Amino acid sequence: MWGIISALIEGLILGGIARLLVPGKQDIPVWLTMLLGMIGALVGNGLAHLFGVADTRGFDWWRHLFQLGAAILLIATISPLWAARKQR
Repeated sequence: MWGIISALIEGLILGGIARLLVPGKQDIPVWLTMLLGMIGALVGNGLAHLFGVADTRGFDWWRHLFQLGAAILLIATISPLWAARKQR
């Protein structure tokens, strides 16, 4: 149960930070921001494992940077698609 709650919170935080860092207006709902943040966290964890920096001493800066980078790419890619979908 706590794993689900922490995944939702992490997704909301990562998605929110990614929306702040992507230039322009992202006209996507909060639930989609949270979902893209969660997916970004999963992709970032996978990349961190791939590069061997997933578990380091102290704060896992590289893992979090990979997570944030993945969330930024997802927000930047999905936002225009979502806006175009709404205009049809």
